[in-house]
Amino acid sequence: MLNPDVTQATIKTTICVVGWTTTIRPPSSYTSQLKAQQMATEHLPGSPSDYEEDHRVSLELGGAPSDPMNLSPEAHPGSFTKDADENRAKTRVCAGADLRQVQTEFIQKWLGPYPTYKAFGQVA
Repeated sequence: MLNPDVTQATIKTTICVVGWTTTIRPPSSYTSQLKAQQMATEHLPGSPSDYEEDHRVSLELGGAPSDPMNLSPEAHPGSFTKDADENRAKTRVCAGADLRQVQTEFIQKWLGPYPTYKAFGQVA
């Protein structure tokens, strides 16, 4: 799911503002509980500290902050690689690239393991 407050028309007052994501990031009490539930449901090995409860579409690209369909446990160190790609994508959008196009490219690259993920109201 995407954050309806983030559109091409609003990027200069949302994702392109330094620190904006901290104003919408869900509290760790929520994400920690969700991560534990998802790890149990998915039978993931290891401990919660082995994973980051990550936004499938990052807040920096207009991902929905608290939607459980946009959050999932992501094992380290893979989460760090994805973080770098998220930052590059945001930089592209803030430099003038089309938000929806960059979101689509990001979803195609990073969300292959989630074939039922619905970002744009359809299966990505």
